[in-house]
Amino acid sequence: MGVLVFGNSGSGKSTYARAISARHGLQHLDLDSIVWEPGQIAVQRSPADIADSLADFISRNPTWVIEGCYSELVQSASTHCTELIFLNPGIESCLANNLRRPWEPHKYASLDEQNSMLANLQAWVASYYVRDDAWSYKAHRSVFDAFTGTKLEHLEASGYTV
Repeated sequence: MGVLVFGNSGSGKSTYARAISARHGLQHLDLDSIVWEPGQIAVQRSPADIADSLADFISRNPTWVIEGCYSELVQSASTHCTELIFLNPGIESCLANNLRRPWEPHKYASLDEQNSMLANLQAWVASYYVRDDAWSYKAHRSVFDAFTGTKLEHLEASGYTV
């Protein structure tokens, strides 16, 4: 079993993926943990290092759930997955979830540091449907629509069931 969960920041990916992981005993990979340099804010690792880390995780774990907003990595991992899940609850839900987000010590040294990035994060999240980058709705929609295996799109956060 290999489950890919993707969507905008604040869509509920981490919560959903942790629930799937716990319910089915799957190894869990948050793509943020391989994309960004440890202990640094917004410093991306090299594409080769990211690709190697993703391939290593998939090869070492026969059952897994991977989650993130990185469509290029979701696309890459999709050839190994059994199910693709697109969380697309809308901007208002994502913005509200980001405001409630607890401290993420694997990303930030302190809650204050995390909160100092919130305004930038919220602006980025709010532009999800109009951006034209690899982490936008356009890119996510393209990955989802092209996938020919088992897939599910959730349009309301209240509809997420594991």
